[in-house]
Amino acid sequence: MDPAPTWEVDIIRLWLTSDNVDWDTLRYHYAAEQMMLTLFPQERPEYPQQQPPQSLAQEKNAVVFTLHRGKKLTNMSALVFRGNRWHNGVVRFPSEKLDESPEEVYRTIQRALKQSFYNAGTALLGHDLPWGSLTGVRPVKIPAKALWEGATPAQAEKILKDTYRVSPLRRRLAMDCAAESVKAQKSLKGDEVSLYIGIPFCPSRCIYCSFISAAVDKCLPLVPPFVEGLCREIDAVGKLLKETGQLIRTVYMGGGTPTTLSPEQLEAVLFAMEGSLPLSRCTEFTVEAGRPDTITPEKLSVLARHGVDRVSVNPQSMDNAVLERMGRPHSGEDIHRAYAQVREAGSFAVNMDLIAGLPGDTAEGFFRSLEEVMAMEPENITVHTLALKKGSRLMENPETLPSDREIEKMLDAAWEALGKKGYAPYYLYRQKYMSGSFENVGWAKPGYASLYNIAMMEELHSILALGGGGVTKLFWPKTGKIERFANPKYPQEYLRDLEKLCREKQALIPLLLETKGV
Repeated sequence: MDPAPTWEVDIIRLWLTSDNVDWDTLRYHYAAEQMMLTLFPQERPEYPQQQPPQSLAQEKNAVVFTLHRGKKLTNMSALVFRGNRWHNGVVRFPSEKLDESPEEVYRTIQRALKQSFYNAGTALLGHDLPWGSLTGVRPVKIPAKALWEGATPAQAEKILKDTYRVSPLRRRLAMDCAAESVKAQKSLKGDEVSLYIGIPFCPSRCIYCSFISAAVDKCLPLVPPFVEGLCREIDAVGKLLKETGQLIRTVYMGGGTPTTLSPEQLEAVLFAMEGSLPLSRCTEFTVEAGRPDTITPEKLSVLARHGVDRVSVNPQSMDNAVLERMGRPHSGEDIHRAYAQVREAGSFAVNMDLIAGLPGDTAEGFFRSLEEVMAMEPENITVHTLALKKGSRLMENPETLPSDREIEKMLDAAWEALGKKGYAPYYLYRQKYMSGSFENVGWAKPGYASLYNIAMMEELHSILALGGGGVTKLFWPKTGKIERFANPKYPQEYLRDLEKLCREKQALIPLLLETKGV
């Protein structure tokens, strides 16, 4: 393995000044950081306490934001210095927007801050970014909201083009996913929720992974009590839903790797669900069986008997050398074996994940993996872009990664090949520290888009979370308000706080009733 390169971390210094407008600069630090990490992903900010000097010519990297309100127009400028070069990005908006509610003023200034920074930063870089000035996880929300409110597709796409400078390819991708989001939203009823069940165990930990999971060989004694505790939490959620009169529309069991559990443990959880939860309207039940080294005919038989209709078999790569480098103790041949077992076990829809940008991979190698996966004809293929996640071994000990240009070749090839094979994009999301500022995209054959994935990523209705590391998200459809309630992350914490956790689930009754408008 090649030695990990030393990262030179530069600093961008952020000052925020204003003229005629009072504003709490601390509220805008996060927006500035988001754009800085999008433009210059290997750099980190610092916030000097003193006022900016008269001249910043000697600063290596710096940005000064200035807001000036005129009678009719307000200017937001971002003066960005990098080495011995500088550029001033300016955004103008009607001054009357500063007389709206505090939250609307905050959104207006935040948007202008990002866009002015983007204008200056891309001028210095010499090129635009794939997603333009959009920095959030959920870019599809913008066109989907416009479509839901009556805009035509052309009008919704124009927002991405003119306001955020999104590239033509990414606009097409966002519009395809926005259409699926609107379709999903129309199918959901006010008395429905989705359910997420977190199984925080894996056979081993991959170098890119930051999910809350424990290597099962190191905490085997915790698995049986965790399963017992999860069954108790399932019972508590069943009582909660009975009180509120809500039904479960989709279920997603993730982790970790749920099929790390034994057949008997999986069956105990599924029996508890059938005995406690209102599943009569459930149209989709997914279980992550992602690691082929955890898939057996016995486990698949249990899933099929209990109504699971979607499973994942996730290679990430079909290249054995890349798999070894990632710390995945299986081969491409093992993927084929596991996939064949899934097909023999029942009528499951299958998702397979690939990651573009893994250490040691190339555009040619990635495309070979994609062709091998497409030849198996799963109903869904999710193409991820590698993200350097806090808490992952790859973030702590970085390796030489494919260049942004190489990753772009991987994604462009996937786009063309999947489209020709009959797959269409249906949901996407982005992450911090993502290579090339690209995206993760779920592709599906007609009729196989995952409603859970769309509802979760686009925040279309409430999702109750059970188990380790799950985050309940309550959604108020009339206002768009969202409240989050996190479960303990690790198995030890989950078991320690189980009684409190079950009580907290009961305390959600009035909030869930509010989301129904009762």
